[in-house]
Amino acid sequence: MAKLNRKSFCLDIICGLKVDKSPEMNKIMKPILLIIAFFILTPAISIAQTSESGAIGQALKTGNAKELSRFFSPNVELKILSKEDVYSKTQAEIILRDFFSKNPPSGYSSVHNGTSKAGAQYTIGQLVTPNGTFRTYYFLKKSGDTFLIQELRLEQE
Repeated sequence: MAKLNRKSFCLDIICGLKVDKSPEMNKIMKPILLIIAFFILTPAISIAQTSESGAIGQALKTGNAKELSRFFSPNVELKILSKEDVYSKTQAEIILRDFFSKNPPSGYSSVHNGTSKAGAQYTIGQLVTPNGTFRTYYFLKKSGDTFLIQELRLEQE
């Protein structure tokens, strides 16, 4: 009786597979393993996206301008309705606080998000208020270990 090595024995028993170390098999298995690794690692990348996005979404949902401003870069491009300009972090917080006092949110949902080739992230969502629904858009860029909002738009739908 031929001596089986432990690895091939386990694969034979558990998976019903025979270990084949031929070059042809390596050519087939390498792309398959890369595809499997891609699908395993993709959720880890998505989790990294959601840490800031989740907190930003929660701040939008509750109308918390102070919490939202924690994620602002030092200068933020802000467009609320027809008013658009670049503001300091403090100015942007004041403008948002005014917007939320006139339009208290009753709900927020993220509709779409993505990542650019350069690693920047964006999220498009809907903010529901008694005065109507607003399309939200924010653009995040990595700064150190975190992502900061470079641009925030709130437009009436």
